[in-house]
Amino acid sequence: MRRPHVGAPLSRRRFLSLSAGGAAAGAAALSGCAMQVSNSVGGSGETVTVMAKADDISPELIKQARSDLGIRINTVLFSTSKLIAMMTNGNPPDLVRGIGAVDAPYYAARGVMEDLDPYFAKSSVLKLDDLDPVNDLWRYDGRIQGRGPRYGMAKDFSQDSMFWYNTGLFDDAGVDYPSELEPVTYEEWLDKAERLTRRKSGQTTVFGGSYNGVSTPNLLASLTVAAGGSLFTDDFSRVDFTAPEARKALGWYIDYCRTKVGPSIIQPDPNTWDGPTFQANRMAMSNSGYWLGGLINADKKLAPLSRLAPAPVFEGGTRVSPCQAGTGFWMPSKSHNKDAAWRVFEWFFGEAPAKARASGGWGIPTLKSLRPLMPAQEDYQQRVLKVQEAELKHYSVIAFTPYASADSLLGLFNQIAPAAMNGDMSVNVLARRLNSAMNEQLKRGKEQVG
Repeated sequence: MRRPHVGAPLSRRRFLSLSAGGAAAGAAALSGCAMQVSNSVGGSGETVTVMAKADDISPELIKQARSDLGIRINTVLFSTSKLIAMMTNGNPPDLVRGIGAVDAPYYAARGVMEDLDPYFAKSSVLKLDDLDPVNDLWRYDGRIQGRGPRYGMAKDFSQDSMFWYNTGLFDDAGVDYPSELEPVTYEEWLDKAERLTRRKSGQTTVFGGSYNGVSTPNLLASLTVAAGGSLFTDDFSRVDFTAPEARKALGWYIDYCRTKVGPSIIQPDPNTWDGPTFQANRMAMSNSGYWLGGLINADKKLAPLSRLAPAPVFEGGTRVSPCQAGTGFWMPSKSHNKDAAWRVFEWFFGEAPAKARASGGWGIPTLKSLRPLMPAQEDYQQRVLKVQEAELKHYSVIAFTPYASADSLLGLFNQIAPAAMNGDMSVNVLARRLNSAMNEQLKRGKEQVG
């Protein structure tokens, strides 16, 4: 792996120049190879600064950390601009929230993430043979995601191309249920969504199905692999939406948007995400993956009606069921309190907080030893688990480019694609325009990384 120069100053200008589309990154940090790991990682009496979103670490968890570890957690609300400021001022957070599926290669390529392999090697809590393969999203070897050093860990995960469906709405529309173990095709999924959609006075009253993934660029990368190809070139420096498999994936997603069977940027869901809409019986299918079960399980009327189905397939394509998020934490290589931060990391991912998350149904535990805690008390929960356990064998890492942030590519897509969604541009023209805009962004990113 190409390493940044050890000890080089991390200027704000340099940091921002490496920021593709406004995502924070930097280039000059301590090499992971040079890291020293102390024999004691107790950290009692110390303060660890964690940059996270409000729902990542609750006030109750902060109190629990103080009780369990003797460590004070200071939280900073996640913000790209704040992260840039803290990193360039030489006072970075000790742990930072990130989405493994897209953030890991981006930040690792820029040398700002700590190589955590030495810590994992000594941990009695986070043992390598207990790590679910989804944690490979947080690995990067300098060329490709999914192998090499570990730079973070997922707190829980879902196979985000799987979808939930409401049997009550299927019954009302007279539509056959999807199989719980054999995948439907994407074309069948869209056909069912059209038949399930309900409109009144020009307004959609029931969405037939939602299929937007975690982020559109990552969704399209996953769909392209399902079609038998790859959205990115072998060196991840370019996209090619005109290649047959990527064109098929793009065409399907544009069809989904054009038919208006579900939320999209041209037909936004007022709730902004699927959970409340699905819960209100106004969405028949949602590709939210297992983690939506946390909300579903809490609704005793909805839960018995809700079932989980495998990720769809393209006819003649490849059966894949990726994780498009893998949200967790990473440690900046300039952190001043690494050992105490690692102790919080161990606790959060492997001790009391991890056990509580596993038992709530909000995602699959990322330690295999915690899977027995997944909700299975009710018949419908056992049914969901059977589907989920069968799907695990179809999981694989779908590598993302290190040369642009997912947000920057999403911004370009959202500028260009609405015309095609509204029927004012062909998918072929859209493919060429996306290639032009995204490849310019990727070219700049590759030049910055070097």
